[in-house]
Amino acid sequence: MSSKKIVKSGVNTVMGVKEPTRDTTIRTDLANPRWDQKATLTYVGATIAQVAAMTGLLWAMDFALGRVDTAALPQGAVTAIAGAFFAFVTLRSRLFSLLDNTRNSGRYKSLQRPGWAPPPLAFPIVWMSIAVLRVVSAYVVWSAMGQTFLSWPLILYVVHLSLGDTWNTIFTVEGRLGAAVPMVIVGPLLSVVAVTVGYFRVVPLAGWVILPSLVWLAIATALCISLWRLNGQEPLYPVSPAES
Repeated sequence: MSSKKIVKSGVNTVMGVKEPTRDTTIRTDLANPRWDQKATLTYVGATIAQVAAMTGLLWAMDFALGRVDTAALPQGAVTAIAGAFFAFVTLRSRLFSLLDNTRNSGRYKSLQRPGWAPPPLAFPIVWMSIAVLRVVSAYVVWSAMGQTFLSWPLILYVVHLSLGDTWNTIFTVEGRLGAAVPMVIVGPLLSVVAVTVGYFRVVPLAGWVILPSLVWLAIATALCISLWRLNGQEPLYPVSPAES
């Protein structure tokens, strides 16, 4: 196996990216586009449920560590627990989503892309780098907040992760390129702005560490808009599936 394939396999494994095994595209009726209200309510409800579940997980971590004599633990144990927790939440937030959140490169590869678009392999590598910065910044905030998980900056963080997972369903899984445009703006992009500002207010170091995530999502937003423009410019809302 070539070194390129080894790197690709390793990165995809860490990030949970799989090659598509079936076509999950929503076949929409663009000749007579109608707003898919059911899909919209599903996205909203699933996002709220995911935020609630992940916020509950933050509370559970505080509850669990509050019942443990941390002074009796080996030195660095609490730090390791917190780091492992933030890594799990960051890399596997989709486990708390009610939506199909399969990660695969098939959607991006199938689209007409602008000349400046990164190659498919760049995405898991960049996201893995961003994930490391997210984990580190979350840990710094957790430490600055008195080692408290259930704090407003970290709640903002799980909201951001949840919105990103919902966007992934809309774009990657279902291929709704039109609906993905406003969602990436009001979801991942604006929420990472809120997270970055919140982190800066708590401890500037955490803000600087998470800042590349904001920069990357600004680029990703521009790419999402470009992909929409190059691939049909379907309505900027979920369109009802075409009748079979």
